[in-house]
Amino acid sequence: MRKLIFTSVLMVSFIATAVAQSNLKLQNTIAVTPGDSKATIIAKASHVVPTSNQLSALKNEFIAFIHIGPNTFTRMEWGNGKEDPKIFDLKELHTDQWCQSMKSAGMKMVIITVKHHDGFVLWQSRYTKHGIMSSNFENGKGDILKNLSASCKKFGLKLGIYLSPADLYQMENPAGLYGNLSKTTTRTIPREVTGRPFANQTKFKFEVDDYNEYFLNQLFELLTEYGPVDEVWFDGAHPKTKGGQKYNYQAWKKLIHTLAPKAVIFGKEDIRWCGNEAGGTRDTEWNVLPFSENPDTAAHFPDLTAKDLGSDDQLYKAKYLHYQQAETNTSIREGWFYRDDEKQKVRSADDVFDIFERSVGGNSTFLLNIPPNRNGKFSDEDVSVLTEVGKRISETYSKNLFADANGPKAILDQNISTFQLLNNKQKSIEISITKPITINRIVLQEAIADYSERVEQHQVEAWIDNKWQKIAEATNIGYKRILRFPEVTTSKLRLTVLSSRANPAIATISAHYYRTRPPQLQFARDIKGLTTISPKTHEFGWKPHGENATANLNKGIEIYYTTDGSTPNASAKKYSAPVQITKGEIKAIAITNKEKGPVASEMFGIVKTGWKSFNNDSEKSNHNAAMAIDAKKETYWLSNDDGQLQLAVDMGNIHNLTGFIYTPPADFAGGMLEKGVLQTSNDGKNWKDVETFGFGNLINDPTPRTYYFKSVISTRYVQLKATTIAGNKKTLAIAELDFLEK
Repeated sequence: MRKLIFTSVLMVSFIATAVAQSNLKLQNTIAVTPGDSKATIIAKASHVVPTSNQLSALKNEFIAFIHIGPNTFTRMEWGNGKEDPKIFDLKELHTDQWCQSMKSAGMKMVIITVKHHDGFVLWQSRYTKHGIMSSNFENGKGDILKNLSASCKKFGLKLGIYLSPADLYQMENPAGLYGNLSKTTTRTIPREVTGRPFANQTKFKFEVDDYNEYFLNQLFELLTEYGPVDEVWFDGAHPKTKGGQKYNYQAWKKLIHTLAPKAVIFGKEDIRWCGNEAGGTRDTEWNVLPFSENPDTAAHFPDLTAKDLGSDDQLYKAKYLHYQQAETNTSIREGWFYRDDEKQKVRSADDVFDIFERSVGGNSTFLLNIPPNRNGKFSDEDVSVLTEVGKRISETYSKNLFADANGPKAILDQNISTFQLLNNKQKSIEISITKPITINRIVLQEAIADYSERVEQHQVEAWIDNKWQKIAEATNIGYKRILRFPEVTTSKLRLTVLSSRANPAIATISAHYYRTRPPQLQFARDIKGLTTISPKTHEFGWKPHGENATANLNKGIEIYYTTDGSTPNASAKKYSAPVQITKGEIKAIAITNKEKGPVASEMFGIVKTGWKSFNNDSEKSNHNAAMAIDAKKETYWLSNDDGQLQLAVDMGNIHNLTGFIYTPPADFAGGMLEKGVLQTSNDGKNWKDVETFGFGNLINDPTPRTYYFKSVISTRYVQLKATTIAGNKKTLAIAELDFLEK
């Protein structure tokens, strides 16, 4: 019955859009006019297509981010703009090693943060001294962007630049240009600087203020002296504002389109943020989106973070329909900048490969940050992960098991420019193979440049035991959809489009096999310290074959662990039942058929048996203070809206504390602890400040954060007091508060 319903919907959709689309042309942006029916709006959406630049960017699929600057040496996520440039104490630079590592991972482009929010620049700019020219790196003559550009050419990688519109140095410096209330006048870009002429003699005249002139001059340098540039990345973050400063995006846009005609612009009309920085992806990622103003002339592009962005119901609200693809951006390490190799966790190959499949295989681009260390290199662990991920991608997707299959040639040729156009009579595509094959991945693509993204629901069936059996289903396809499922052996497969906005054009179908590795592991400790080790169930849905890792999927695994800091192997303690961990670090590894999985580790605080919270009159119902110390990350304490943003804890005995772990709630962004002070007491009544602390980027990446004290603190009573809540919210939320002991 369900299939018949979908078939009916498909036919109705085809009929309705056939009438509405008769005079429509393929465009990047299509206006919705008053009085347009729902069928007309959907017909228009089915004619919105990517530009050639956007399509090229989608074909990059897996790209890299580089964050390096003063924060690399201060170990902060966001600088304040007041840093002495000499704090950037880089002695070596190995951009060839960066590019070689990225190439081994299968990446096709790298975007480098040539200026982060602190205003420090990584190239020899004519227009500021706040940057690498005022550091000791290569006696002030170094140019990281120049070196990286040369390495990109050597290794065949495209180059992108991240230039932060926010600039704390230009805000904090008394002579700074940001928000200085300067008048808007006609300015010539670039402004000539004696002794440093430009080879490119293009000139622009814009009506702008001082800061926009500064920004345009720097863009001119970047786009004419380090290119070609394939992506310009604008961050929407505003750590601080001043003077009502406005950005003249239309001027920026004209300069970019003139000097870098093949570049896409992130954060504006070409590419959008996925909505988080933790590696999360949507089950349905539409790139044809509704806008309230014309994207071609808009000055402001909102962050599109909702779960549903492009469904039919959302399109009905549009004034404009526009193609704007997503980039799924996250970091290989905790945080965007390098801090250390001992305490800063690194994602495993399992994590990164999973995000690759979900993002690239979910109609977006995967942008992975790899922060160079203070020796100017990618750290060994990062390189190892990149190499393994590249190996898995190549091993899985370089071999198409449909290479000798029978079916529509336009689909089996793996050329996105050729396609099979379906209609209400032909809703399925069947492919047969001479000899049975074993597969657990199917890759689908629509001909989005010629027919937009149209598929709304589809399924794949395999011929098993002399009948068709469904092995996978999903919603949209778009540029690319990777379907993951438990392995099957078959000689025939069938793709059926169950629902579509108009006649869909299927460009490619390919079949693949992913070899299962030993699983990642996870730890769960109760309030008494009893610790369970099990295959990891990822919050964003790591499903090796369409199902979460379980004992059923990982038969024959053995788990080994250590508690002395050493790396576990088959000679370590074998896990058979929950173990008691009173404090400190546990490491574990899964082994299957002598193959080792990634090492999992977790630092545990003091067992919280007998702990009590007190002086906490401020708490929401169902979110009491005890929930912050109950060893359950799914519960959390939430303060009232009365400004009492503190949590006091009696640990029962005096402990020698070395740090604490703050775990924010995963599903509540309204109370993230951004800055605060730790207080201690001898009697639980009189408090003294011991240390101030700060955490960055919690709203976009709500993961546990660890703060290490400058010296050991001996106390029984501790109080955590918030001074700043992320996003200027008024309540404080703590899922778990743990303290580390010497």
